[in-house]
Amino acid sequence: MGIDMEAKGSIETLARGVCLMEGRILLCRNRKAGNVYLPGGHIEFGETGAEALVREIREEMGCRSRVSGFLGCAEHRFRQKGRPHAEINLVYLLKVAGLAPDVPPPCREDWIEFYWHPLSRLGATGLEPAALRRLLPRWLAAAPADNLATTRARFHP
Repeated sequence: MGIDMEAKGSIETLARGVCLMEGRILLCRNRKAGNVYLPGGHIEFGETGAEALVREIREEMGCRSRVSGFLGCAEHRFRQKGRPHAEINLVYLLKVAGLAPDVPPPCREDWIEFYWHPLSRLGATGLEPAALRRLLPRWLAAAPADNLATTRARFHP
């Protein structure tokens, strides 16, 4: 395989949401590290990406939300604490109840913060994966309907 597979690397599957209001996009920032990403988090075994995203928004913001479509997938490789790391980011359109673009979004976690940023200046955010800075505007302009297949049946061991 042409890729050096390091024994201690890890890969995560994440659900991320694109929430837009009045030309602004909702972003999340790690208060300590400063990295910026779309709201969301890890998909737990047995969840669909959309279910994981709704759960993460409820846990981190205390808000009801719903997923209204799938935008795309962004792979991301980097080093974290000196070790190879990889993510698969499933990116969805997201509607979050009770938010207003002129009001700081709620947050239940002390290590992160949510904020609004003009979508037109997405390139200036430091958003990771960096490819999303370029791809999101294209995905939003051309989001096809029914571009996601999922098995809804529940797995019960």
